[in-house]
Order: sequence, then structure tokens, then C-alpha cells
Amino acid sequence: MQAENLTGGQELLCINTEKVYDWVLNEATFDLSLADLELPDSPITGAPLECDDIDIDTVTCTVAPVDFEILDRVDQTFVIDGTQVTLQLVNIRKIFEVTIFVDLIPALGGATVEVGTAEFTRCEQVILCAPEDTDVTVAYTDLDCFVCTATCDTTTTGTPDELDVTVSVRLCQSIQSTFDVTLEIVADFCQPRDVLPIPPCPAPTIPPQCPVIFPNDNNGTTA
Repeated sequence: MQAENLTGGQELLCINTEKVYDWVLNEATFDLSLADLELPDSPITGAPLECDDIDIDTVTCTVAPVDFEILDRVDQTFVIDGTQVTLQLVNIRKIFEVTIFVDLIPALGGATVEVGTAEFTRCEQVILCAPEDTDVTVAYTDLDCFVCTATCDTTTTGTPDELDVTVSVRLCQSIQSTFDVTLEIVADFCQPRDVLPIPPCPAPTIPPQCPVIFPNDNNGTTA
């Protein structure tokens, strides 16, 4: 079939895009126990920090996604609104990285220092319309953490003191199953927008004056 220009500037087009088979949003919260994190060297002296050098009430964390992997997908039969449908139970493995920070005591300047980073893995299951050959992707709309407990263990001389931390992680995630498709559609071509004019040079201005106090014929006196 030969494509022809249509009335109104439209054309019959073929475009490559992704078809979304399914899409869910879900929330998850989990706790992590990070033990035996050695305190770093002092940014001032270069010597290993000790428990007395840090403010234990200022321990904080950050969390970042590293990777995810679709382990497998298993067909499951469901009856939805009276219709039998085959969906997939998708097993997902996700890898994150948590970094711990703490502030030095005011006597040492109060700077924030990085204690250490730990990688951890969490797995979950989600039911999707995700047959074989579809791609399952995970995107995080929100990902944060906070420190629930923190203790510092004093070790023997010559060995760095250690921090034990319990972290609570909360994530909001968007999970989609997609497949590449080629679509035939009738559409308008986009047109460029108007060019914005460059504003002219501003007129000269002077700072606001204070005539109430100067110049003043009363020379600073009041009636």
C-alpha cells in the first residue's frame, strides 16, 4: 500500500515504540543490620577515629540502586471479573548500596565523614502480564533510608573502633513489562515553536535613596 499525504498535514506513519503489557506501582520497606563498620581515619590528624571522636546521634545514611535481575517467571492462572487469564509470577532480585555517615564532635570541627558502604540484595515477587520475550523493568520513584539504631564498639588498641547500625529502607517502585513493536498511525508532524526574543538592555538605575535622613534641612535634628 502506498502512503499518501492526508488532509490537514497528516501522514500515515510507521513508528518503533514499546507496548506496555502491564504496569504496577508498589511500595516496600525493609531493615538492614550493618555490623563491624570500621571508623575511618580522621580528616584532621590522619589517625584512626575512636568512638569518643564521633557524635553517635548524627549517624545518617544514603541508599542507591545498583542493579536488578529477573530470575524467572512462572505462569499462573487467575479468574478476573469472571474471565480466566494466564499471568506470570515474576521473581526479581534487586541490589542496593547503603553508605553510612557520621559527624565528628565539635572539638574536632564537626565535619561529616563517610564510615563505609555496604551492598545488599533483596528479592520480591510480583504478578504481571509478562509472557516470555517481554522485558520487565524496575524504576524507583522514591528511595530513601534512615538510621534506626547506632552503637559504637571500642576495640583493643591498634584496631579501629567499629560502628553497628540498623537502617530502615523505604522504596517506591514502578514495574513494567514491555515489548518492542512497530505501529502504523495517522499523525501530524510536529512544528517548531516560535523563537523567543532576546530582551533589550535594561535602562540605567540608581539605588533607592533615603531622603528622610539625608539630605535634610534639619541637619539630623527633630522638632
